Parts: sequence; C-alpha cells; structure tokens
Amino acid sequence: MTNMNSKNRQSRKIKPRDINNEVAEEDSVKDAAELSSKLIYEVIRRDGAEELSRPLVSLLWSGVAAGMIMGLSVIGEAIFRTHMPDTPARFLVENLGYSLGFLVVILGRMQLFTENTITTVLPLMAEPTLAMFTRVVRLWAVVLAANVVGAFVAGIFFMHTSAIPPELLPAMLELSKHALDLSAEDAFMRAIPAGILIAAIVWMLPQAKFSAFFVILIFTWLIAAGEFSHIIAGSVEMAILVVTGNLDFQGAVIGFFLPVLAGNIVGGTAIFTMMAWGQVRHEV
Repeated sequence: MTNMNSKNRQSRKIKPRDINNEVAEEDSVKDAAELSSKLIYEVIRRDGAEELSRPLVSLLWSGVAAGMIMGLSVIGEAIFRTHMPDTPARFLVENLGYSLGFLVVILGRMQLFTENTITTVLPLMAEPTLAMFTRVVRLWAVVLAANVVGAFVAGIFFMHTSAIPPELLPAMLELSKHALDLSAEDAFMRAIPAGILIAAIVWMLPQAKFSAFFVILIFTWLIAAGEFSHIIAGSVEMAILVVTGNLDFQGAVIGFFLPVLAGNIVGGTAIFTMMAWGQVRHEV
C-alpha cells in the first residue's frame, strides 16, 4: 500500500497540466518583473547600434521628417492659446499641445537629435574607439542638419502658404518670440533640463511598454511648462521668426541655436547618459 501511495504522488508531480501551470506562472512572473538597469541599458545600446549601422540617406530623410513633424508642437500650442480664454490655467493646458510633435516623432521612430544624445552614446561607452566615435559624430551631424532643414521647411510652409488658418498665426508668432526671448546664457541653462528629460524618456520607454504614450506626453509637457529649451522644437520657432523677418541669422545662431544645442548635449549626454552608464558599467 505504501509503495502504491508513493507511486501515486510521483505520478501527480509530473502531470503535463501541472508542468504547464508552472511554466505559465513563471512566464507571468517574468512579464510582471521590472527590467533591471542592465537590461534597459542593453535595449537602448542595441537600438543605438542599429541606428549607427543605418545608411546615411535613411537617417537624412527620417531626420527631415522629424523636423517637419515637430511643427505640430507649435500648432498644438497655438490652437489652445487661440481658442481658450485667457486665464492662468490656459498656460498649463496649452503646453499639452507641445507634446504633439514629440508623440508622433518618438512613437513613429523618426530620427530626433536629442534622442541620439543617449542612444548612440551608450554603444560608444561600451566600445570607446575612434571608429565608433566617428560614427557617432557622423550620425549626430546628419540628424541635426536634417532636423533643422525639416524645421525650416515647416516654418516656411506655416507662414508663407494658406495651410494654417489665419487666426492661428498671431499665436504662433507670439509663442515663437517668447521661446527665443532669452540671453545666450539663459538659453544654455534652460536647455540642460530639456536634454535630461528627453534622455530620461528614452531610458524609461523600454519599461513603459503600453504607457509609453503617457510617459512622452507628461515629460514633454514638463519641458514646455517649465519653459525649458529644446533644440529641434525651438528650431521650428526659430525658423518661423527667421522666415517672417523677426529674427536675423546671427541672432538665431549665436543667441539661440548654439547655446541650446550645447545645453541639450550637456543635459542628455554629459549628465544623464553618464549617470546611466555609471550604474551599469561594472555589470556589462
């Protein structure tokens, strides 16, 4: 009798249904578990390595498209400002419009320069060679130039065609003037938090999964609400002022573009990316 009971217990342990349940439970645990910093790093590193291996012409067209689409941020803000009553709450609501361009560009996997301040730098940290550094600089140069070209295409399209309703144009000009009404020093300092926030979005997206929309929405809203400076969204506003004669070339480059570019790189690469690398460098 004892032997029979032992055999019954052994047979129950190896039933296929029990094995399937254990596998299902293990899969559930894995799905629910948070990604470690090392795994997040690896996801972003692989993504950056893939970007670095893409043909330059693909990066170019993707960057131009991203620069043009970022114009949606200016349009979104202008719509809220034009049609909402002038109350203190309007400022908080209208900045939701700023997120529109970022949502399309990031979720659409277009080339945005400030994302590359982390995605392409992590592969460089893992492989710090002259060849890798050259590839990173080449990608940065192509994507940044393409983004700016796209921003100017958007600015010309908005201000010199009938595509935008006339009632929105004053708000677009007002928003653009306010965004660029900073000294070079202030522009640099305000660009640092924006660079950090964009890099933080990239770092959070592998873990965000289905909440990616809200991560991008909230953190890009924070950039606008905090009046921080973003080089590509700001380039659309810069282009609007340049093509309408409200800003000269020297003021655009010296007063806005170079300080904001430097600030975004400091925030996205020198601060956030270096901190992210520091917490995983001994594990990878």
